[in-house]
Amino acid sequence: MEDTSTGSEPEPRPDRAPDASDGDEASPGIETAGDEGGPTVGGDAADDLDELRRRVEEEYDFDDFGPSDMARMSADEWDAAFDPDSWITGDRLLERAEAELKSRIARREVFGVLERVRADGEERILVYSDEGYAIVRPTGEVAGQGTVLRDIEPIVALAAMESYDVPEPPEDWSLPHPDTVPEGSGEFGNLMVQVIAAVQVLAGAALLAAALLTDLDTIVAPAMGIVFLLVGLFLFVMVANARLSDRFRSEEYRERLRALREAKERPDFVPVEGGVVDEAELDE
Repeated sequence: MEDTSTGSEPEPRPDRAPDASDGDEASPGIETAGDEGGPTVGGDAADDLDELRRRVEEEYDFDDFGPSDMARMSADEWDAAFDPDSWITGDRLLERAEAELKSRIARREVFGVLERVRADGEERILVYSDEGYAIVRPTGEVAGQGTVLRDIEPIVALAAMESYDVPEPPEDWSLPHPDTVPEGSGEFGNLMVQVIAAVQVLAGAALLAAALLTDLDTIVAPAMGIVFLLVGLFLFVMVANARLSDRFRSEEYRERLRALREAKERPDFVPVEGGVVDEAELDE
């Protein structure tokens, strides 16, 4: 039988695209069209992503997104909720993050001093307190340490979302003066508990008096009287403890405010000198 081969491979025709029979496999995750033009690859992955996004939107409240929500988010949920292609970056991100942080500081949800600093010729946001610091880059990256870092990360993530409306901060957004911090809070609630406690004590005393002054052949009245007295005393002790706790927390808060306001320099652990970030120390 004669050998009809020419000894060379036939040149590919430009008008013919390679198919699966040529040995080439379709790239995974990319949708390709069949003979009828319908998607044959990647459709299930897209449906799964849409389903994950719907579940994340139902499970998390992004208007009140905090560190606890960020901590329990899985990597897949994070990627589904925050599409990198739709993030706000640059100077606009810094402006939105600064406005959101000022609003949170005014509402006392964030305890810290906010400043604008520079590094590598670009502006950054610095937030620091006596327990940590955070530096926000225009790319949305946040570096730092302590409780401040954990508070700032979810706030910057929200500011980077186009769908999130950043509130307008008040004019006087900075931390309050220590002398303006009240001794405690919830005084109306404490007063109501005291009224209930007084009623309990009076009811208990009345039942005990009735049991002593009358010849009642039962132990129900004195037993109930003792119960009412104990409940009333317990409520009074609870109110006293709550007031002491509020006073202690208020005094602690005032001391932290004085330390930040009266400090002539930033804390030693903040890697900023003269408004410029020390990148070498920050990377460590």
